[in-house]
Amino acid sequence: MNIGKLKSVEIGVPGHNKCVRRLVLASSSPYRRALLERLMLPFHVVIPDIDETPRPGESPLALVERLSREKALAVVDTQAHALVIGSDQVALHNSEIVGKPRDHEHAVEQLRRASGKTITLLTGIALIDSDSGREQVDVIPYSVRFRMLNDVQIERYLHKEQPYQCSGSLRADGLGVALLEGFEGNDPNALIGLPLIRLVDMLVVEGVEVF
Repeated sequence: MNIGKLKSVEIGVPGHNKCVRRLVLASSSPYRRALLERLMLPFHVVIPDIDETPRPGESPLALVERLSREKALAVVDTQAHALVIGSDQVALHNSEIVGKPRDHEHAVEQLRRASGKTITLLTGIALIDSDSGREQVDVIPYSVRFRMLNDVQIERYLHKEQPYQCSGSLRADGLGVALLEGFEGNDPNALIGLPLIRLVDMLVVEGVEVF
């Protein structure tokens, strides 16, 4: 890990008392930051620097679980008296990982393959106590069913949304919702990138009450 690449910013909530434990989100994702803000708890953002390359023979579930944990571990030693949150996500089409598109043409290819199909997203969540070293790690599945899409719809969506930083070219918190006709899962926040329901459970274990 290159400590020099770590960047930190504090997100405050007006009128909210500081929680007993510092919360740190180890992520560069603006979507995860926006999701965590929904809990109305103050937190810091620190961008981790890790190698996200899959290991030979590593299953998608094992990959997302490992990367979530490693993102938190990458910053935990720099954060005293903190609860550090790490998260990662992969999209699966027929058990094959669908990552972020390389370019526009790759995004078109991804959405053509997804047309009329069900895609499963695996979202990992890790919470590590920097004092005790205690770890909680989980992976939350969520499935989406795509509408039948034609090339005109795909091109218009990509032009308007430009979801090139999103797994499978799907930005579900924006125009991407119009590509879908159904959802299946316990936590819709996992679709966007941070399973808040599971995170709240983890925070309770560490003595942090959201209310």
